[in-house]
Amino acid sequence: MEPWNTFVEGDNLEVLRRLEQREEVFDLVYIDPPYNTGNDFAYADDIRGADGRRRGRHEAWVAVMRPRLEAARAVMSARAAIYVSIDDNEAAYLRLLLDDVFGEECFLAQIVVNLNPKGRQLGGGFATSHEYLLVYARDPRACALDASSPDLVDERDFPLADANGRRYRHLPLRNTNKKFNPVTAPTLHFAVYGDPESGRVATVPFDGAVEVTPVFGDGRPAVWRWSRPLIDQRPDDLVCRRIAGRRGERVDVFQRDWLHGLDGRTRRKKLRTIWLAEEVGSTDTAVAELKALVGHVFESPKPTGLIRRILATMPHDVRVLDFFAGSGTTGHAVALANAADGGTRSCVSVNSAEPTRPGSNAANAGLATVADITRARLRAVAAGLGGGLDEQL
Repeated sequence: MEPWNTFVEGDNLEVLRRLEQREEVFDLVYIDPPYNTGNDFAYADDIRGADGRRRGRHEAWVAVMRPRLEAARAVMSARAAIYVSIDDNEAAYLRLLLDDVFGEECFLAQIVVNLNPKGRQLGGGFATSHEYLLVYARDPRACALDASSPDLVDERDFPLADANGRRYRHLPLRNTNKKFNPVTAPTLHFAVYGDPESGRVATVPFDGAVEVTPVFGDGRPAVWRWSRPLIDQRPDDLVCRRIAGRRGERVDVFQRDWLHGLDGRTRRKKLRTIWLAEEVGSTDTAVAELKALVGHVFESPKPTGLIRRILATMPHDVRVLDFFAGSGTTGHAVALANAADGGTRSCVSVNSAEPTRPGSNAANAGLATVADITRARLRAVAAGLGGGLDEQL
């Protein structure tokens, strides 16, 4: 069985090309590349243009990222997606770069991630409290990403229960969006028949039934959300009731909207494009997670909750790649997810032997390179959660 985590030390561009040569394929890529803040860029490569002049810092950053993103695309499966963390320094340039490498049609979302709820108080201007996640598919038609989560569903929204204790709520069968009406959706404007005493609903008359046509609260004609064939297929999921309308009592039809499907699966709710720290963790919680394993040895790690939300948008058997592995958060999150749900995810984390800053917590702890930090964390994860660790050079 493949270990949950593999760590490869080396230049990530060289490693990506080796992975392609070995025909390795990944279903999910997450990276948190260095953000260009004007300091020396760790992955400088050739930062001079064809004319020999030094590139501008944005141009240099794009020149470093382009071949790595192209190499990442080459090892992504048809069902794969890529998530890239970025801040305001390079967000605009990254969006254009990803459009170019993957195609504009492969863009899925630009997510705002609230990693610092208090906001950065140093310096002038606004107290920035967010970063971004840019999300692209390798192939939109085959991508396995499901942008929904069961964690966002509140059971309190389903106050009713059937005889078996199965929870549900009533939703109007009428389409409440006024863009949908007898003019724009004529096939969905028709009469149904319901008995408000028994609750029965059908598309043909029956004893005790009254005719019900869809109307808005002001009495204007509306349309149903379901077609006639669907109503015939699922009559037990509909109920006829008397309600107090704006113009007095009337009879209407409602859908029983179930919390759990007949197969026991919990419903899911679409993820919003703003992810709050209370949902995915913050830089502070990320520092605490890392400190508990190997000490306070990395300045701005990502919280495992952020990566676990990303993992939850993909199947439980994905192969994950992080070629800017930093402190090893992605590998840690994969192990946590597998331990929680029995998944068979695996993760390849790549990091270079970039020296840690002299006098830093990492250097004082004997971690001479950033790769040493990644390795130490993934070793601690394997020891604590299992799943193994394969270390490669």
